[in-house]
Amino acid sequence: MNAFANPLSMFDVTGKVALITGASGAFGAVAARVLAGAGCKLVLAAGNAAALEEIAAECEGMGAQVSRQNMRPDSEAACDALADAAVAESGRLDILVVASGMNKVAKIGEMEPATFEAVMNANVTQSWLMARAAAGAMQAQGEGGKIVLMSSARGLLGHPAGYTAYCASKAAVDGITKALGCELGPTGITVNAIAPTVFRSPLTAWMFEDTERAKTVRAGFLSRVPKGRLGEPEDLAGPLLFLASKASDFYTGHILYADGGYTAG
Repeated sequence: MNAFANPLSMFDVTGKVALITGASGAFGAVAARVLAGAGCKLVLAAGNAAALEEIAAECEGMGAQVSRQNMRPDSEAACDALADAAVAESGRLDILVVASGMNKVAKIGEMEPATFEAVMNANVTQSWLMARAAAGAMQAQGEGGKIVLMSSARGLLGHPAGYTAYCASKAAVDGITKALGCELGPTGITVNAIAPTVFRSPLTAWMFEDTERAKTVRAGFLSRVPKGRLGEPEDLAGPLLFLASKASDFYTGHILYADGGYTAG
């Protein structure tokens, strides 16, 4: 491949097998649509069967080959089963996108320890287990691979409104990304994370509304965002394709902030 003669070829993922956990969620659905449109074979995993079917059917409508896995990466056995399913059904595993996770907001004095542990398990332990399972499959193939984890600007910055569990979990995801980037680099497997700030999703839709509450919250937030707007799903598409493709072969252990400059100031 001559990158200078045909630079777009570096982003070609046609025929690659991509496993996406949390595929029915906000970021997971973005990943599914982007990689479907780019020509990947998809293995989509989610706990919500109806929502999983909806995104799977949409991707099939885009021409993608799609395997459905109605399960969450919530145990070692489940993560191993998802990686095995990708290899069994598609012959290999080239790309992992861990888009599953959760958030529970409460001030520290009001948050139960069990809630803190649940957030850490969903965001940290499951990311580690899924990366572990996928890395095993990729190493067995001996041709490298791409692992993309889901972080957040809150892995770098605190938040005054009861985000101790979420901030801690995303900081831990950043640590996993950097450590695995170092550990797996010699095998040809890259490990990176996308860290967005607020972007449009079912959970944040209210912030985009024309209500006084939304305007007030949005104005305070946007005063810190150089680009002057909230994020859109399309803002995550380019970073994801970059990290899933050959274009990022020399990039590993990185946290890519999709935040309009929020963390720069």
